[in-house]
Amino acid sequence: MADQLEVRGPETRALAVESNGLNVIADEERKGRPRQLFWPWFGANVSVLGLSYGAFALGFGISFWQALIAGVAGIVFSFLLCGLISLAGKRGSAPTMVLSRAVFGVRGNKLPSLVSWLLTVGWETVLTILATLATATVFERLGWGGGATTKVIALIVVGVLIVACGVLGFDLIMRAQAVITIVTGVLTVVYIVLVADRISWSTVSDLQSGSSQQLIGALVFLMTGFGLGWVNLAADYSRYLPRQSSNAGVVGWTTFGASVAPVILFGFGLLLAGSSTKLSEAIAADPIGALAAALPTWFLVPFVIVAVLGLVGGAVLDIYSSGLALLSIGLPAPRYVAAFIDGLVMIAGTIYVVFYGDEFLGEFQGFLITLGVPVAAWCGIMLADIATRRRDYADTDLYDPRGRYGDVRWLPVATMVVATAIGWGLVTNTLAGWLTWQGYLLDVGSSEGLWGYLNLGGKEGPWAYANLGVLFALVAGFVVQLVGGRSAVRRQEEVG
Repeated sequence: MADQLEVRGPETRALAVESNGLNVIADEERKGRPRQLFWPWFGANVSVLGLSYGAFALGFGISFWQALIAGVAGIVFSFLLCGLISLAGKRGSAPTMVLSRAVFGVRGNKLPSLVSWLLTVGWETVLTILATLATATVFERLGWGGGATTKVIALIVVGVLIVACGVLGFDLIMRAQAVITIVTGVLTVVYIVLVADRISWSTVSDLQSGSSQQLIGALVFLMTGFGLGWVNLAADYSRYLPRQSSNAGVVGWTTFGASVAPVILFGFGLLLAGSSTKLSEAIAADPIGALAAALPTWFLVPFVIVAVLGLVGGAVLDIYSSGLALLSIGLPAPRYVAAFIDGLVMIAGTIYVVFYGDEFLGEFQGFLITLGVPVAAWCGIMLADIATRRRDYADTDLYDPRGRYGDVRWLPVATMVVATAIGWGLVTNTLAGWLTWQGYLLDVGSSEGLWGYLNLGGKEGPWAYANLGVLFALVAGFVVQLVGGRSAVRRQEEVG
């Protein structure tokens, strides 16, 4: 019950430490309109990293048009999932990983909270790594030095910005994201204008089409790289809205704000990467810094600003929510302490990868797909629960194992575990050596008889890189919870 009794301060100023943690936001603190959700979601996803995803997608061996279809569908659909889960925040005014307790039970929810913490800490570390590498690459081209000293300074600056916003909390984040949105939006347009002449449509249009399996693989990878990387924190920002806010507005502004910039950036990134094999290969090692190669010298400093701010915008949302996830696991500390701890983990991870790690892309893909499977399972379960509920959440019972939501609800817990186990068996990560154990179910149908109908061709077959495990986990989680969890939701809502 300690997390329920955390002090709820008055409306915070931007430079004051937010006192809200896992508690339900009081009525007097709920403010704003759904359209204000545009700013944090746009600011977190306007990063020039979206350009690099064009090279990532083409790496699946598909054509420009196939990649564009996969990109638009994967980006918009995955952020629509974020919009739908944001509804829980408006209806419950608590963090995502607290509202998830209504599905998994108060203590049973420690499982998805742990996965959420790993994902958000992982993402904020990835974004900090990219900002550090990009700064070093640009400074080296400027002749200002791009070695260890530059990387250390860049890491300190980026780390301080991210941790400060995460520690101070919601109000500063909302204001910072509005500034980031404007600055990065303008400078990104300038970048596009400056490098547009590097596009060769004849080269792009000559790219050969890939198989349907390759197309599905790219689609799922883009889903995990965009919206599925955010679903576990989607309600953390809508929880501040008044409960009478429009459902359509919450879903619409979240989806639009999050997806509009990535769709545009991804499309342009496809044109750039498709025009140059050399650029695509360079992006694998340094996804942001490689984009500076085509720029005139005078724009390199503005490019660093737009790259770092865009990455910081995403990392700020992650560190805020990773702190909330850590509290939900059971850390007995205030929210700002949890955010600070996550910042230390983020910096340690960045130091390891930047100074001692190997090529970035393989490890990045492995990270996304591996955690994408359990997050997809949780997302499916949560969406089914939201679709089933007709009433707002009971505030006090979200913190009491003896309340209507219970201690551990075994159906969703078992569903998430089983869907993850099956999902990991249907994905492969050969570029990350520590993940070669995955894909153990791809050989199931290699024998004759009934199992032959399930033949997926093994770890080297056509389905090996289709990332079917993510889709399976999402669908299985939704269907099992929709069918098996409906009666439990009805019993919860019948309690007075």
